[in-house]
Amino acid sequence: MSQMDAVESIEIQNVVASTQIGIELDLEQLSLDWVGTDYDPDNFPGLVYRTTDPKSACLVFRSGKIVCTGADSVAGVNTALEILFDEFEDLGIPVPEDPEITVQNIVSSADLRHTLNLNALAIGLGLEDVEYEPEQFPGLVYRLDEPNVVVLMFGSGKVVITGAKQVVDAERAIEVVTDRVDNLGLLG
Repeated sequence: MSQMDAVESIEIQNVVASTQIGIELDLEQLSLDWVGTDYDPDNFPGLVYRTTDPKSACLVFRSGKIVCTGADSVAGVNTALEILFDEFEDLGIPVPEDPEITVQNIVSSADLRHTLNLNALAIGLGLEDVEYEPEQFPGLVYRLDEPNVVVLMFGSGKVVITGAKQVVDAERAIEVVTDRVDNLGLLG
């Protein structure tokens, strides 16, 4: 299996980004004025606003901090936040001219297209960077320093990359993982 095939199999599953509008919000009043939001402070301290295209959830907090999750691309997160900001402006809530949006986490999946011997990998990759307790979780948790991500590896050859700040981090992680697994002679 080529490294390129594995890189090409990467699919973004979720992008989490945050921003701040710089003013405190009355979430109770906002939930009354804004149709289609969920606000139940007994269960969650933020107001939840969902978009359908792109599919996402924007979590709005009293402090003016906003976390957007669920989109499957960075562009999707930006679009969801633009929709949210338009709603804010319609409600008379001032939005900064160019609010800074920070990607916190990109979760992606990929397929190495080869079954993996996780017991051999746990030893071969080095116990200091690996957590593997099959009775607790069926995957091997592999922490990379460069890029700074966590790769969950499964016996099926499927992997999940989490902690990436940009898509290229996931691509680089797959390159690193396929190289290391191949060098151990564990990639058919």
